[in-house]
Amino acid sequence: MRSIWTGSISFGLINIPIKLFSAVQESSLDLDMLDKNDNSNIKFKRVNETTGKEVAFANIVKGYKIDDKYVILEDKDFEAADAEKTKTIDILNFTLEKEIDSLYYEQPYYLEPDKGAANAYALLRDAMASTGKVGVTSFVLRNKEALAILKPYKDVIVLNRIRFEQEIRDTSELKLPAVSKTKLKEIDMANKLVEQLTEPFDISKYKDEYTAKLLKIIKDKAKGKKQTAPKLKVVHKQSDDLMSMLKASLENKKKSS
Repeated sequence: MRSIWTGSISFGLINIPIKLFSAVQESSLDLDMLDKNDNSNIKFKRVNETTGKEVAFANIVKGYKIDDKYVILEDKDFEAADAEKTKTIDILNFTLEKEIDSLYYEQPYYLEPDKGAANAYALLRDAMASTGKVGVTSFVLRNKEALAILKPYKDVIVLNRIRFEQEIRDTSELKLPAVSKTKLKEIDMANKLVEQLTEPFDISKYKDEYTAKLLKIIKDKAKGKKQTAPKLKVVHKQSDDLMSMLKASLENKKKSS
């Protein structure tokens, strides 16, 4: 793995130099875009709007438009906006992880201690593990301020970027059923079904089966095998008799277990 950012964690008066690595990778297949006429690759180019000529990435700068003119920004300008935050993951406070709704979670990263920071890194990691708390932090990544939490995961500290409140859409425009109007017997039966389907969470049980099946189709097509599309039965309307469907669901689970 290659680090994508270096900086430090500010933990009280303790400074912990770290390297940041992406914690996730895509499981989907890397498909190329082709011209259907001759299967040639489609290439995307950065083109000068005025001259039509391709521009090398090294010659591209960023600008902000004011009164039909661009103000060009350099790296030092971004750092000047908040020089400390561009290199520091500042722990603002600690909280219980369950108080942060999953809707806010965005992107996880691994943090690795830099030279001489192993002891301080372990101290923070182990303190969070023993207290059951996570650190709420702010920092700047790719010229954008971000909120994040720090939490221990196995032997590593994970930085999980979270969204700001204003980035979450309001639900008032959605047409939703009213709360607490469900019949008590149906609620009781639904609770039993939830309990029946409850088991310890084991992430290793869940695999990206779609990608594996798609890869098999690709390999079969390469060998000249014809594919037969499965017939899908689309259910447009559920029965209004929720109680009978709940009872049937409970019975099906008993038979399969």
